[in-house]
Amino acid sequence: MESDLEKYSHKRYNILTGEWVLVSPHRAKRPWQGKEETIVEKEKIIHDSNCYLCAGNTRINGEKNPDYKDVFVFTNDFGALQSSTPKKLISKGLLKAELEQGICKVICFSPDHSKTLANMEIEEIVRVIRLWQEEFVNLSKKKGINYIQIFENKGEVMGCSNSHPHGQIWGQATIPNEVVKKNREQFKYFKENNRILLVNYLNQELKENKRILYENQSFVLLVPFWAVWPFETMIIPKKHQSTIADLTNLEQTDFAEVLLKITKGYDKLFQCSFPYSSGIHQAPISADTNEYWQWHMSFYPPLLRSASIKKFMVGYEMFGMPQRDITAEEAFERLKNVLY
Repeated sequence: MESDLEKYSHKRYNILTGEWVLVSPHRAKRPWQGKEETIVEKEKIIHDSNCYLCAGNTRINGEKNPDYKDVFVFTNDFGALQSSTPKKLISKGLLKAELEQGICKVICFSPDHSKTLANMEIEEIVRVIRLWQEEFVNLSKKKGINYIQIFENKGEVMGCSNSHPHGQIWGQATIPNEVVKKNREQFKYFKENNRILLVNYLNQELKENKRILYENQSFVLLVPFWAVWPFETMIIPKKHQSTIADLTNLEQTDFAEVLLKITKGYDKLFQCSFPYSSGIHQAPISADTNEYWQWHMSFYPPLLRSASIKKFMVGYEMFGMPQRDITAEEAFERLKNVLY
């Protein structure tokens, strides 16, 4: 199996979405004459007087940030979702729309403008995780909130509009597309096998030990077999948990350790502040039962060959299916070399 996957074009099945990714390992050898991103290393400053996320600064809406010392959360001044939106379905023939309610929040990871998760202390990251948990629990109690998405966009190439270390939490009325797929596949597997899909997958990965980057008492960091992005990774809890609300104090620390491990490793891979989008997928709030869900966190980094060469999802990826040139196993080897 391994030999064939290294030599020939093939498709890999994503058990969480029910979709395929095309892998073309021979294409990694092709010469690159495409676009290269301009890498600009900005001066590292602890406090930026022009940053609307820094402590004590005034935001666009006129509100002043407190002089926060660790983590800070506020409702996004330009949120993509609004809690005041009325419930309404609009339909005319084949044209259908539905007004969507929600709440968007911003979480500042640190008052230090120069930091990222990769150069924070474990104790600082634990405070971020605890705030994720707190916000998740609070949002889940609000009427009309049926799903909560925690995510971070890091780097200008990922569309991040502010370099201050921060992420976002969106709570919304309906379940978004990617989560609908994962909800369907995990429920289907549980119904047919009476087992947790990601728990079984993790057990197989641990047994084969071909894509495991790191593990501690509570978590495993791996390159998923079906990875789409060149250096995509996933964090999975060893214990069955539907949401991050279930994390104990020990698990918070172990989670922080894994987050620090992968973000530091990314920065070493191409000797740059490595861009990515990361997100936590967990059970919908509205589910009658979520026992079939295993929460997990994914990192989708766009860099392909160097700090200046990015993977673009265009052409065949837009009209056909996702496609990658380096195999998950090759990405694993390169990441493992910088993690240890």
